[in-house]
Amino acid sequence: MTDVNAMILGCAGPELSAEEVSFFQEAQPWGFILFGRNIETSEQVRRLVSDLRASVGRKAPVFIDQEGGTVRRLRPPMVADYPAASRIAGLYRLDRQAGVEAAWACGRLIAADLLALGINCNCAPVLDMPPATGSGFMADRSYGTDVAQVAALAGAMARGLEAGGVLPVIKHIPGHGRGLADSHKELPRVSASLDTLRSSDFLPFKALSAALMAMTCHVVFEAIDPENPATTSKRAIEDIIRDEIGFDGLLISDDLSMNALSGDIATRALAVASAGVDIVLHCNGDLAEMSAVAERVPRLQGRAYQRSEAVLKAEPVADDTDLEALRAHLNRLLTMESG
Repeated sequence: MTDVNAMILGCAGPELSAEEVSFFQEAQPWGFILFGRNIETSEQVRRLVSDLRASVGRKAPVFIDQEGGTVRRLRPPMVADYPAASRIAGLYRLDRQAGVEAAWACGRLIAADLLALGINCNCAPVLDMPPATGSGFMADRSYGTDVAQVAALAGAMARGLEAGGVLPVIKHIPGHGRGLADSHKELPRVSASLDTLRSSDFLPFKALSAALMAMTCHVVFEAIDPENPATTSKRAIEDIIRDEIGFDGLLISDDLSMNALSGDIATRALAVASAGVDIVLHCNGDLAEMSAVAERVPRLQGRAYQRSEAVLKAEPVADDTDLEALRAHLNRLLTMESG
């Protein structure tokens, strides 16, 4: 057991308040996550990241959602925009090698943007597969409806991130694609049979099961546990994510604040931790809510501690890729898709 609590927390604004510094020093979250409300300028973000780490007295992991497409917290002119996963999927259908190269390039270039700010973990790539119609909440964020394609492109993006010194978090295990509702607003339910899920949705995660980190989905799979979303389902976590998919890395919940979960924030935190998730994620930066989470979340211990240490020890070093040449290459590849 350590003095570090099994949680990742956000903060309210672009700089820390004295109250936040005091709270983080006492609560000792394992890591932090940034959102648009925390971002003004490059220098300000670097200072915020440094202050967050100083508040806990160690180089805590700092996360962000920078997928490309619409899901990105850093925006121009601070950083370049990158294509959505669906556009990379379109390129892959034209030319598989070009698609894989583009996915890797996006990961490598995004990593350079993040590392320059001190951010060392990215909540990407997305491995969720929408229904064969290609519709649903995750459609634009997905690499497609074909298992091999999704695994190839997500794997390439993950390798690109690692080549740039940033650790990926695969998401949303065991698969949000059939959950057509937006889990930020309501609880999606999936009625597909277990055989169907095994032959499709689970497979990209199985292909990338050696990843160091994965994020859960707030989706009810009626064939697995009709009462609880995967994030709070011991059956989904133990039987499916750990045993069947074979993921033994650090398992992080999706955001506790999302409306897909029920109960007050403390109840949610306890349910997530009790189900077997290693790290509880709370994003909105509300100090009262974070205090309630901290009271319910355990210290890192046992396998969760070992997995968290594996993440810290595996911090990759950026390679010497010529970033401007890579950016030009990516633009040429994307011209193939748009032309």
